[in-house]
Formats: sequence, C-alpha cells, structure tokens
Amino acid sequence: MMRPYIGSWKRLAVSGVAAVLFGLATLVWPGVTLWALVVLWGAFAFVDGITALSAAITDRLLVHRGWVAFWGLTGIAAGVVTFLWPSITALALLVVIATWALLIGISQIAFAIAARKEIPRAWSVALRGVLLVVLGVLLVISPGDGALGITWAIGWLTFLFGTVQLWLASVVRHETHELTSQTGIRTGRPGHAAS
Repeated sequence: MMRPYIGSWKRLAVSGVAAVLFGLATLVWPGVTLWALVVLWGAFAFVDGITALSAAITDRLLVHRGWVAFWGLTGIAAGVVTFLWPSITALALLVVIATWALLIGISQIAFAIAARKEIPRAWSVALRGVLLVVLGVLLVISPGDGALGITWAIGWLTFLFGTVQLWLASVVRHETHELTSQTGIRTGRPGHAAS
C-alpha cells in the first residue's frame, strides 16, 4: 500500500491541483509578465510546501516523515524567496525554480529507489522526480533561450508533474477506501473518513 509512504490522497490532490493550475496558467498566458509568473510560481511552491510539511507533522500513518518534511521546507523556502523578492530578475527566478526542481526531483528519485521494495508503483514517485529534474536541467542549461520557451517548458513540466500527482492521489484514495471496506477500520483520525 502506498499511503504510509507518500501520504494522504488529499495532500497529493491539493499539490496536484496547484501544479496543474500553475502549469495551465503559464500555458494559457505564455506572455505572462515576470511579476505574474513570480506570483503564480511562488503560490504553487508555497502551497505544495505547506501541504507536504503539514503532512510530515500531522499524518500519523506517514512512515518517511523526513523526506516529506524536506519537500515541504524546500517548497516553502522557494515560495517565500519569490514573495520577499518581488523585483526578482528573470535569471534569478529561473535559478530559484531550477534549484527547487533539482532538490525536490533528486530527493524524490532517491526516495523511490530507497523504498522501491516497500512501495508498489515506486516508479510513479520516481517519475515525479524525473519530471522535476528535467525542468531543473532545462533551466540550468539554457536560461537565456527566451522567455516564451522557458515559460512553455515550466508550464508543460509542471502540468505533467501535477497530473502524475493527481493520479497518485486517486491510487492512494482507492487503496485507502478498499482497505477500509475490507477491514472496517478507518485509516483517518477517529470520527473522520479515511484519508
């Protein structure tokens, strides 16, 4: 069962929705101003970070809290940097996004490899990491390839990351509800539905 290793389906769904919305926003408005891109990306990174950190602190079923807390703190830090530095330059924004993507992506790949015997579908966790590493590498290799190209790359890769995250949320939700119906034991907090 994936639930104890990657967290509740609700957290994954919130993170996935945030990523999909950010990805779609950058694809629908490719000529978005730098300020708007900073705000959109900062909001995505912050929401993703808050949901991960809150899961690491409160999710009593989570086995690998350290990994999830690292993902959360990294997202919060990236979001805060973008909000506290509203006049960030395009190059500096790319460095922040690339650093976040590489840190989270590499750690998710490492986590998937380390927990591959414990987690069914560990490849899907690694896939999230690979998408982020690809984004980070693209931003590092060609930061000056034009704002439109970078915006498209950020939009598509974030959208795909969010889609994988939403798929994982549906898998975990299905597993949780299946376990609850088989055992009659709720996996959430007492008095709450399984999460």
